Amino acid sequence: MSAYGEYEPVIGLEVHAQLLTRTKAFCGCATSFGDPPNTHTCPVCLGLPGALPVLNAEAVALAVRASLALGCSLQTRSVFARKNYFYPDLPKGYQISQYDLPLALSGVLDVEVEGTPRRVGIHRVHMEEDAGKNLHGVGDESVVDLNRAGTPLIEIVSEPDLRAGAEAAEYLRRLREVLMFTGVNDGNLEQGSFRCDANVSIRKVGETRLGTRVELKNINSFKFVADAIDVEIRRQINLVERGERVRQQTRGYSAEKRESYLLRDKESESDYRYFPEPDLPPLVLAEAYVESIRSALPELPVAKRARWALELGLTAYATGVLGGHPAIARFFDEARALYPDAVKLANFVQSEVLRDVTTTGLSASFPVTPAQVAEILRLVDAGTISGKQAKELYAAVAGTDHAPADVVRERGMAVLGDASAIESIARGVMEANPKQVAAYRAGKTALLGFFVGQIMKQTKGSADPATVNAVLVRLLGEGSGA
Repeated sequence: MSAYGEYEPVIGLEVHAQLLTRTKAFCGCATSFGDPPNTHTCPVCLGLPGALPVLNAEAVALAVRASLALGCSLQTRSVFARKNYFYPDLPKGYQISQYDLPLALSGVLDVEVEGTPRRVGIHRVHMEEDAGKNLHGVGDESVVDLNRAGTPLIEIVSEPDLRAGAEAAEYLRRLREVLMFTGVNDGNLEQGSFRCDANVSIRKVGETRLGTRVELKNINSFKFVADAIDVEIRRQINLVERGERVRQQTRGYSAEKRESYLLRDKESESDYRYFPEPDLPPLVLAEAYVESIRSALPELPVAKRARWALELGLTAYATGVLGGHPAIARFFDEARALYPDAVKLANFVQSEVLRDVTTTGLSASFPVTPAQVAEILRLVDAGTISGKQAKELYAAVAGTDHAPADVVRERGMAVLGDASAIESIARGVMEANPKQVAAYRAGKTALLGFFVGQIMKQTKGSADPATVNAVLVRLLGEGSGA
């Protein structure tokens, strides 16, 4: 039995990922996001008569890089096709895509859900152009912004290997990481540069025949993907239990109502009337070209986390946090090159630095440099400052280009390790707290922490803890047997 009783969900995902090029797929218009509507358009992306597309070479390189990172088999010859449908945000009346001869086939992506590893097949990766964007409720009108029309995409189609909403969400997280670490896509769900459609069907446990699938369209968060799929599975089960049939549809998802809703009856492939794009020749990839991209692939996130765990001794949690964004992983690697204790470094970056880090797409804003972090930790190792003072020093250098050692000197933060100076302070603390001294000597040795705290307060945390403890044990022990 599955989590859904006698029914088993069958889920496949279609991910549309915008490629990080400066210009569009078939023209020289900019792909920048957030600019005034309809300012990045030309006769090609507006679909004006006589305008001819020219394929963006950088888009091809990024699409090949993504396909190789996903373990796909590159097709030496792929063909662009016209996908015909009519919608206001598609000015040509067709979308340039790939159909029966796509760029790549047969990849894999390994995921892990609640400790259980799963291998999800990648059915295909193909190139296409994005549509524009319909905007509703602008006054009493619906309008269209064609800035996005023609932006280069890859569509990554999984095999129907997923069996739960949680698995689908984890697949998307891992896929997004691969695309971000390879510099193919910025992973921005809110801006729509990484979008997901889910194909969901159900069947009785043990059956092999696929049920009627429903497409859930444009879900923009991992949580909503999991929720929407779960809601749709239960809707389909309820239909079947009532003796009704599941219709092939495209549906949206309302997070507020926790329900899917009908957008339209789902088109079949024949409705799109695919035929080869007559204005673009077949895309032919030379073996040397493919190998040059393969050899330049960066270390992928799964391999990086495994290496950190094996070679550096980092915990699974630490590798997950530090390896979840390419800029954060790069920061850690740069700091690691300057400071040898990877575990101590990882703990400090997680506890102090990451609180103040903001990420936007592939970039991140850090309050300190890797060199500043490495120097702070070296000062702790040398006994110049304490672990507590390291946090204060971090706060002092954050947002500046100051060298931590200079700040220590300017602020007099160096650890007080002189035993005679600490003894003088300790005697003053004991004189000010005679009742606690008597209680300690009577056997309440837990009061040692009280005296340590008083000395640390007076020295503003600069006293060496080991020296403080040794001096206090000696002084408080004097006369305890009298």
